[in-house]
Amino acid sequence: MPHNVSLITTIAAGLGLALVLGFLAARLRLPALVGYLLAGIAIGPATPGFVADIEIAGQLAEIGVMLLMFGVGLHFSIDDLMAVRKIALPGAVAQMAVATLLGMGVATWWGWDLGASLVFGLSLSVASTVVLLKALEARGVLDSMNGRIAVGWLIVEDLAMVLVLVLLPALAGVLAPQAGGEATRSISVTLGLTLLQVAVFVALMLVVGRRFFPWLLWQVTKTGSRELFTLCVVAAALAVAYGSAALFGVSFALGAFFAGMVLRESEFSHRAAEDSLPLRDAFAVLFFVSVGMLFDPLVLVDRPLQVLAVVGIIVVGKSLAAMAVVLLFRYPLNTALTVSASLAQIGEFSFILAALGVSLKLLPPEGQSLIMAGALISIAINPFVFSLIEPARRWIVGHSEAARRLEARDDPLAELPMSTDRKYLSRQVVLVGYGRVGRRIGEALTAAGLPFVVADDNRELIEALRADGVPAVSGNAVDPAVLIQAHIAEARMLVIATPQTLEVRQMVETARALNPAIEIVVRSHNADEAAMLEKENAGKVFVGESELASAMARHVLQQVGAAAPAGH
Repeated sequence: MPHNVSLITTIAAGLGLALVLGFLAARLRLPALVGYLLAGIAIGPATPGFVADIEIAGQLAEIGVMLLMFGVGLHFSIDDLMAVRKIALPGAVAQMAVATLLGMGVATWWGWDLGASLVFGLSLSVASTVVLLKALEARGVLDSMNGRIAVGWLIVEDLAMVLVLVLLPALAGVLAPQAGGEATRSISVTLGLTLLQVAVFVALMLVVGRRFFPWLLWQVTKTGSRELFTLCVVAAALAVAYGSAALFGVSFALGAFFAGMVLRESEFSHRAAEDSLPLRDAFAVLFFVSVGMLFDPLVLVDRPLQVLAVVGIIVVGKSLAAMAVVLLFRYPLNTALTVSASLAQIGEFSFILAALGVSLKLLPPEGQSLIMAGALISIAINPFVFSLIEPARRWIVGHSEAARRLEARDDPLAELPMSTDRKYLSRQVVLVGYGRVGRRIGEALTAAGLPFVVADDNRELIEALRADGVPAVSGNAVDPAVLIQAHIAEARMLVIATPQTLEVRQMVETARALNPAIEIVVRSHNADEAAMLEKENAGKVFVGESELASAMARHVLQQVGAAAPAGH
């Protein structure tokens, strides 16, 4: 076949085989990502048969990295991170440190130098955002407190990895002088110049980019052309990524990440994310396929004990570190197990860092293969790890006195302060969930001078509410002890403003058992859920879409009625 169609051949073979193997992986209840990596292995040089053009695949992977990081930036939320910062920030740092040290320890034992050990350890320390989000969505816990903690934890890890990707090229000469870096230049000068370039780029993006790109999107939107809007979004991502590398020496990954961040500031951010998603997904698949092409399956045969050590660090080592931190912050055992399971895998950032380490001659090729093997195995078994959460919790509580003490409600935030006015708790409203909807309800109750108690599983939120003088209890209201602490037995009304529909029935049953006369108000996402809840006599159910339509209809009728001529 002529060489000039190798691009088409590589894309066709990569996407076609990724579709087949990804579909098979999904049918086996494995993440489709496993199928994409296997597709890359199948068309890579390490396996017999057709071999795709690895150089072209590498360039496609670079585009995939840019668009992956652009997507991370588009979904990066300071608010989400700040909501769980007290657990996510120290937790992610401690867990990454433990995993990095474990990886460095085994790599040093194998005889690797400092640079190789550091890159190897860091690659094992960060979990895959793609795998995590898919796993939490599949279990319907993405919007739960456990899900928010896990996502916030991953945001901190992603930011740390972005920083590592920026600094690693500057430190390559110090970590491995034989790689041809400027070993004679002092590390402080190297870091200083690198951080200065990054600071200039970040400042330019935050000051100029966050104004220019929303303005540009608005101008393109006014044309009414959907394809121009999509083209503008993708062009902005790639142009900023390339320009940041060419002008500031910043990595493609960081440039694309900040392009996503500044576009998130635009009112068109949701449309930008939606319209660019198919292209981002396609190139993300090609990225994973290209990573698979670099994997040598013989590492499973030649180095089985090393592969086992890598999987042990990923699935056991860093998960235990995460569990210890979560329990140290006095979160429930279920939260600790959920966060641990969420982090028991590695993915896209590990591949990006490993590829960078190899290109800088810091990481040996076998190190990249070991990281790939660890990723494949940990991603494949991650659904199984998640399925063990509840059995593990029951077993631990049943066999450990210390675990039973942890499960006991000795958390000061799980009880109302003794200083709470008991008269205030007479005929009060119990408000479960203090997110966007719950907060507005709470503000309305405060404005009307009506007493209420908040029940939410976000400890930091409960601390802030108590500091403002609002009675609040920390915990999941599915647990009867939480509603008991909120004095549900004396309450006038229970308002369930949480999006977790599956938990509503248990809350309603507890409330009715303790207070048969209580009035219950429930938030629902759609008409089907609302009909089901009303059929089960869950109380008055409000559907978001219906209430929005009703409010808009009332406004339209008022305006039309006011403007209608007399006699009509």
